Amino acid sequence: MSAAELTPQEAARWAARAGLPLPADRHAAVAATAEHLHCVVAVLRELDFADTPPAVVYRAGGERSDAAV
Repeated sequence: MSAAELTPQEAARWAARAGLPLPADRHAAVAATAEHLHCVVAVLRELDFADTPPAVVYRAGGERSDAAV
């Protein structure tokens, strides 16, 4: 998607291409929601995760805590 804002007509067209036809009264809401998600993802893409290990390294429950006080 370009830097231009997603229009309601484009949102309807993309939804139809994905097999999700939208009622006409939902076009503007879907376009606004998609635009918001695009902005959030753009911010996340700017984050530097260079020192963050991949999720496969993390083991949930790997640490054992001692309940004794």
